[in-house]
Amino acid sequence: MNILVVYTHPNHKSLSYAFLQKVIQGISENTHKPNMQVLDLYEEQFDPLLVFNETKRRRDMHKDPELAKYREQLMWADKLVFVYPIWWGRPPAMLLGYIDQMFSSNFAYRDTGGLLPEGLLKGKSAVCISMMKGPTFYPLFWLGNAHKILMRKALLQYVGIKKVKFFEFGNMESPKGKQEKKLNKVFQYFKTLAY
Repeated sequence: MNILVVYTHPNHKSLSYAFLQKVIQGISENTHKPNMQVLDLYEEQFDPLLVFNETKRRRDMHKDPELAKYREQLMWADKLVFVYPIWWGRPPAMLLGYIDQMFSSNFAYRDTGGLLPEGLLKGKSAVCISMMKGPTFYPLFWLGNAHKILMRKALLQYVGIKKVKFFEFGNMESPKGKQEKKLNKVFQYFKTLAY
């Protein structure tokens, strides 16, 4: 199995980074020996800004040479793992900028003329690991589950990725947030992940 971990947080002393380390540790200790690549969007200095003009057109984004290595990573991966905080009820703008550019027409999906496109990333699976200051029930009851709907339906299922697992952790800045227990849960998941 090939696993691409996409990490989005500017601070390597954050709890988000601690979750990233548990993902890496779990994959490294997995007896099935999956292959892993880690893409740290801030460390990579990924440019999340979309630019369209006379020479750079949206319809050509799927063959933009500046994004070639990121397309290769996505094609290589069997499983995508996204690690990020929840800010304002959604993933960070940096991750959304990555999604805007990488999940492009004629690479991640193809228009068919019907209601839904053909997902070109089918056969892959995804794991979304997110953490937030507010309580765990906040996104469900206050925001109508907007984060999960965005990631699962508006993005991943649209491009053909049907199998999506969520670890959505709340109260992460509270002394009673059970951070170690949640970190260990993520570690154990990846340590025991089978094909």
